[in-house]
Amino acid sequence: MSVTISKKMCMIGDFGVGKTSLIRRFVDRQFSDQYLSTVGVKISRKSLELEGVKQRENVTAQLLIWDLEGHTKFKGIAPTYLQGASGVLIVADVSRSETVERISEHIQLFSSVNPKGSIIVALNKVDLIDEEKLALLVEISHSIGQDKVIGVYTTSAKTGKDVDEIFYKLAYTMVEQV
Repeated sequence: MSVTISKKMCMIGDFGVGKTSLIRRFVDRQFSDQYLSTVGVKISRKSLELEGVKQRENVTAQLLIWDLEGHTKFKGIAPTYLQGASGVLIVADVSRSETVERISEHIQLFSSVNPKGSIIVALNKVDLIDEEKLALLVEISHSIGQDKVIGVYTTSAKTGKDVDEIFYKLAYTMVEQV
């Protein structure tokens, strides 16, 4: 028997880190080099077939993906948009280390609104830096919010690296919280 469970998840991170590009790669299987700033919030929808969730045969996860703009002026209203989210993808751009340094702020913001929510960190744009620098950033990211973060992934919306993985991992975790 198949069950459909609807879950809200949010994408947060500084501007230009690739939140919208990750969503487009996942939902539409597309990538564009053109930067379009998200204004406010954009909501995408995607259904995922999940197998072996809590002794059920099949679960369809209806994901509502909230893409929140990354500008700091937005932080004041962000908690309102984050309410009711079961999980979050916190995205940083590995070619801009200041976005990695702000991961902990995003974790605190999300956790203050959703203390039981699942958190995944996506170190995005890995196609733009070398392996050594990436290894260091991954190490730093693992030390941030260890108790709250269920995974740190290195992603690329351009190549598709680990894009499906982050959404599926978060979907499974959110559905299992039911």
